[in-house]
Amino acid sequence: MPKTEVILVENVVGLGAESDQVKVATGYARNYLIPHGLAIPLTGANKKRLEALQRRRAEREAHELNTMTELAKGLTKLTLTITVKTGEDGKMFGSVTAGTIADELHKQYEAALDKKKIHLKEPIKAVGDYEVELKLHADVPATLKVKVVSSTPPPAPAPAAAADAGKDAGKDRGGRPDRGGERRPRKTEKA
Repeated sequence: MPKTEVILVENVVGLGAESDQVKVATGYARNYLIPHGLAIPLTGANKKRLEALQRRRAEREAHELNTMTELAKGLTKLTLTITVKTGEDGKMFGSVTAGTIADELHKQYEAALDKKKIHLKEPIKAVGDYEVELKLHADVPATLKVKVVSSTPPPAPAPAAAADAGKDAGKDRGGRPDRGGERRPRKTEKA
C-alpha cells in the first residue's frame, strides 16, 4: 500500500500531535486528513509552514504546562465533598464516577476539568474519604481529596425503655396484641 508524508495541523488521536510529520496511507491522507483540515501535504512550501506550526505548538504547550501546574497546586489543597443518596443501612444508590467528580468540581469551585483527566481504578461505591489521581498534563500529576457523604442521616438508636415495652407487649399471643381473653364462638356447620 503506498504511503505519503503529511504534516499534522491538529492533534490526531493515534497518529500524532500538531506539527508532527507522519507517513500515512495515501487514501487516508487524501480522503480524510486533508479534507477535514487535520493535515497538509509535505511540500517545499509547507515545510516552511512546519516551522511556524512547531513554534506555535511550543508556545501552546508551555502555556498549557503553566496553567496545569497552577491548577494542580489549587486542586491538591481542596477537599471536594460529594453528597449521595443512601439507604437506611448506609449503602449508596449508584456510584461516584469520574464524570460525577468533574461535575461537582465545576458546581462547587467553577473548575472546568475534563473527566478523562480524572483516573479512578473503579467507581466509588461507599461513603468515606478518598484520594483521586488526576493527570492534568504528562508532566503534572496531582491528587484530589474527595469526601463522599450521605444525604440521609443515620437512623437514631431507639430509647431502651421503648424497646423493652415493645418486647413484652405481644408475648402471650405470638406477637399479636391480647384481646382481653374474649373468644368468638366457632361457627358450626348447618346440615
